[in-house]
Formats: sequence, C-alpha cells, structure tokens
Amino acid sequence: MNSYREYWRKMFVFNATATRKQYWSAVIINYIVIGLYAFLSGQWRNFDDYGRFQMNLSIGSLIFGLLLLLVWIANFTIRARRLHDTDRSNWWILITILPLIGSIWFFILLILPSRPSRRWPLNQTEVEN
Repeated sequence: MNSYREYWRKMFVFNATATRKQYWSAVIINYIVIGLYAFLSGQWRNFDDYGRFQMNLSIGSLIFGLLLLLVWIANFTIRARRLHDTDRSNWWILITILPLIGSIWFFILLILPSRPSRRWPLNQTEVEN
C-alpha cells in the first residue's frame, strides 16, 4: 500500500527510480480501482469497441475522464522512473509508437531487474517533493 501512496505523491517526479514492486503494485491497483469505479458508476458503457473512453455531457463522465487523465499522467512518470531503474532513459517510452513489437519490447523493459545507475541514484522513496 505504501507503493501506491508514493505513486500518487510522486506523480511529477521524473529524476528518480522505481523498483518493479513499486511500479507493478501501482499499476495493478489502478486497473482494479478504475475497473470497479467504471462498473459501479456505469461508466463502462462509455467505452467503445476499441477500449477508448467516449465522454458524454454528465458529471459522472467528467469525473471519470479527469480520473483517467490523472492516472495517465501518474503512469507516464512512474514508467519513466521504472526505465531509470533499469538504467535507461525515459525516451524509451516512445518505443510504443511501433505497432505490436513496440508494446512487447516496452513490456520487457518494464519487467527487467534493477541496475545501478549514476544518472539516477535515488529511488522515488528518497526524493523530497
């Protein structure tokens, strides 16, 4: 649970690292929370056949859209920190532009073990906001 709190508190931290546990626990909890919220609030009906959220003019849809935006920003930064933990630049996120192979390659980068780095010596836990 501490990893998930850090996920939100360190939402705008780029110059640190995130371990596999810090990354995957936050990602899994987010999928569960967003799925439950979408189901309980009825927002699941606003997803099209391709999994894209189609916002309509309602308060519930607006709140859900803002939640998705916040999660997207937090996911972007924790992915950068996770790449830093494997001693790679956050520019590797752009590999996902390549259809299919880019997503597979990026997933592999996210599951690689930690490597010591001189560029990013601090973990997200050690960085002050």
